[in-house]
Amino acid sequence: MSTILSVQGLSVQFGALKAVNDVSFEARQGDITAVIGPNGAGKSSLFNLISGAIRPTSGTVRFDGSDVTGRAPHQLLGSGLSRSFQITNLFFDLTVHENLRLAAQFLERGRGLLRPVKRSAAALQRVEELLDQFDLGAKADELAGYLSHGEQRRLEIAVSLASRPRMLLLDEPTQGMSHSDTHDTEALIRGLSRDHGLSILLVEHDVELVMNLSDHVVVMHQGQKLAEGSPAEVRSNAAVQAAYFGEKT
Repeated sequence: MSTILSVQGLSVQFGALKAVNDVSFEARQGDITAVIGPNGAGKSSLFNLISGAIRPTSGTVRFDGSDVTGRAPHQLLGSGLSRSFQITNLFFDLTVHENLRLAAQFLERGRGLLRPVKRSAAALQRVEELLDQFDLGAKADELAGYLSHGEQRRLEIAVSLASRPRMLLLDEPTQGMSHSDTHDTEALIRGLSRDHGLSILLVEHDVELVMNLSDHVVVMHQGQKLAEGSPAEVRSNAAVQAAYFGEKT
């Protein structure tokens, strides 16, 4: 499969601190690529560099063959790259339907800004698709703030997909979830990749979920890439065992 995301020599420095130091890896189209590492390894900084939240000190990010280094999040969305957030980022005083409709309005590409919402045909069609895909139809008129934590996280992933991206960046999507909700989210993410062909870059603290779910794993340690490979290769890597799993070989 072809490469959809290429990160080459990516670095960012905050004063004397090198939060990310010369990191390179590639993500293949249709695959689930995961970034793991202990606390302070630089995972979130790397994620924010790729998603446009912060600008790199050096290095490049290429998406689908185009250089997107340092582009703002809304520009990346226009290129087909969308993201979710570690902390739930929804309009809690709006309904599930309204949250999805606001995100899906992107599909209108600025057309009909002064016309009634009910005439935004492309956005409304996308909302109905997402309500069905994410089993949120029964909750459509409920305020997002009244949903359970698992439902809110599921809604946030749906919101991230409203623009029909080609790649989705997920920042710790199972954080704070129960075992049951984590299992459901794992199945959801797997289905997005296998059934819908979506490319996914995942930052996740749940190592077992990563090993069960991912096609390719990148391990960060102290701001640098420590190792990468298939889940089996990463799990058997002596350096990873020592630095991440706390094991000695």
